[in-house]
Amino acid sequence: MDHPTRALYDELAENYHLMFQDWAQSILRQADVLGFLIEREIPTGGLRILDCACGIGTQSLGLAMRGHTVVGVDLSEAAISRARREALQRGLSIQFAVADMRHLTDLPEAEFDLVIAADNALPHLLNEPDLALAAHRIAGKLRPGGLLLATIRDYDQIVEKHPPMPPPAFFQDGPHRRISHQVWDWTGDRQYTLHLYITQETSAGWTCRHIVAL
Repeated sequence: MDHPTRALYDELAENYHLMFQDWAQSILRQADVLGFLIEREIPTGGLRILDCACGIGTQSLGLAMRGHTVVGVDLSEAAISRARREALQRGLSIQFAVADMRHLTDLPEAEFDLVIAADNALPHLLNEPDLALAAHRIAGKLRPGGLLLATIRDYDQIVEKHPPMPPPAFFQDGPHRRISHQVWDWTGDRQYTLHLYITQETSAGWTCRHIVAL
């Protein structure tokens, strides 16, 4: 199955970290927060975790650092390629594979203690049948009593007011500035075309990357 955001994350993979003030620190911070929640609910230690929309590894890397066994999958081949490099650089043993969360049956591993879908991954599924299919596939990978942990943007006011953009993020990279912002072109009551801009100041001037996803 293809998905309209695949091209976005393929194109974004090498620059995804630029959306964060400090991606390495975000890995550690999210591992602390998610790790606390996970280990409180399943206090057995050394959990088997499936990150079903792992991207370049933001959550997978941090949870592996905490001693958990992590398998990370994502629909973007470019993101998976970078996640593998990031794990290798950190000396982490994480299995990464290209897989859509709607089609996890090809993944041989099962009986996970936990499946995570972080960074607003589930809303990329734009209709009820796709969402139900992903939920079914995820449930099939969990051991009896296993848990799903998802992090999702609060859309209640967003779908009511249809804002043209969320607040931009301004970062300082030494003497230079960096801006990450999005523009939302609404195409329906609950859907929009995403324009992502990453603008960087360099000694030679400003550069801007513009990535579009339907």
